[in-house]
Amino acid sequence: MSSVAEQLDSVLHKAARLIELCNALQEENELLKQENSSVKLALNAAKIKNSDLEEKMRVLKLAKSIEGTSEKTLDIKQKINDFVREIDKCVVLLKK
Repeated sequence: MSSVAEQLDSVLHKAARLIELCNALQEENELLKQENSSVKLALNAAKIKNSDLEEKMRVLKLAKSIEGTSEKTLDIKQKINDFVREIDKCVVLLKK
């Protein structure tokens, strides 16, 4: 009869241990979920910063390409003036 009682005690002890392990794993799971959430937020912030920096880099490249020598600047201004004249002609034609 004592062996049945010992087996029952052993089963109860193992069940209690499993419950403790389950609770510990649930706590760890919650911590990992929180960490995952914070890492996702940091990743999104890094993506936004990266896109902002890429936009700034694009603007700087454009500014550098326009910057150049005075001949390039004069050429660009001349092209812009030509475009403006062409647009003015189109506007006049549309008004007729």
